[in-house]
Amino acid sequence: MKNKFLLLGIALASLSACKTASSASSMHISEVKTQKNISINNELKNDEEFVKIIEPYKQKLDKEMNQKISHTNVDLTKEGDNSNLGNLLADYTFDGADAWAKTNLNKDVDAALINIGGIRTTIGKGDILLKSVFEVMPFENEVIIVKMKGTDLQGLFEYYAKTQMNNPVSHLYIETNHGQVTKALINGKTVKPDQEYYIATSDYLALGGDNMKFFSKGEMISTGIKLRDLFIGYFKNSREVVPNTDIRLNFIGKK
Repeated sequence: MKNKFLLLGIALASLSACKTASSASSMHISEVKTQKNISINNELKNDEEFVKIIEPYKQKLDKEMNQKISHTNVDLTKEGDNSNLGNLLADYTFDGADAWAKTNLNKDVDAALINIGGIRTTIGKGDILLKSVFEVMPFENEVIIVKMKGTDLQGLFEYYAKTQMNNPVSHLYIETNHGQVTKALINGKTVKPDQEYYIATSDYLALGGDNMKFFSKGEMISTGIKLRDLFIGYFKNSREVVPNTDIRLNFIGKK
């Protein structure tokens, strides 16, 4: 008899639980309401009080961003296989990483490469403003040095032969003919298979960004230097920017 009452109690409890869950579910559904979408466009009015609050900060930021930090007599663009802006920023990456390596590793950086996609816009002829560098490099990428064996650098050269992308380089010369590597030099010299090389790049590329998987064979060394901060420093130290226009990537028979 006791077992019968126990079974009856369990059955009633189960029915009660189901009813409660069903009611809760119904209540939840009944609370769903259709909301009106608000389009963010020129017709949306400013919050005048908020505008007043942020105006002093905006003025301070605008003043800082519009300060002149350098000058160029030519347009700095990212067009072509050896763009003047690409060469310039690759050289800045090399110089900054090399100075850091000399101090912290007692080593020399051998070459540098960055990605053309990371250069977001161009810099027109005339004064170079601080905001120009933020527009060119809006990302918080860090300078990374990758220590690689000479044998592993073949992957880097083959990457350029395969993609024929104009990713800027410094202290590197890569020549290809119809997708095959015909010459590869670091500082004007052929690569020694057993030698260790220190290549400066960004953390994005060092981690395999833009399909640069060849970096995975090396040892990553963090510098703590932000690429944009590095660029700003070099622009500030150059009253007149004169980019190198030498040939570093030579894709013969490029389609």
